[in-house]
Amino acid sequence: MSNDLEVSALAINITIPEAIRWTDTRRGEAFTLSTLNVRLLPDGRLAAKAYGRPVAGGRGAYVSFPVPDRPELTALISSAAGRAGELWAGHRGLG
Repeated sequence: MSNDLEVSALAINITIPEAIRWTDTRRGEAFTLSTLNVRLLPDGRLAAKAYGRPVAGGRGAYVSFPVPDRPELTALISSAAGRAGELWAGHRGLG
């Protein structure tokens, strides 16, 4: 039965450690990237986007950016995906 169930989304959010955060620019405004959203695609691959807030502060939008191809970010994503799998596998049901 479980193979017949359609799960439409598996996603996790990861806080990027301070030491590996980065800054990127969108429309002339600098953003510090502090969170990753990682999705498990139907074919088993992972997709990730980085999110952050304006460096200047204020109530700027929470904007997504591509994740750079850096070994420390790849390792973070892989480790977090593995940990999320462990947590999901050990769930204890609702409430």
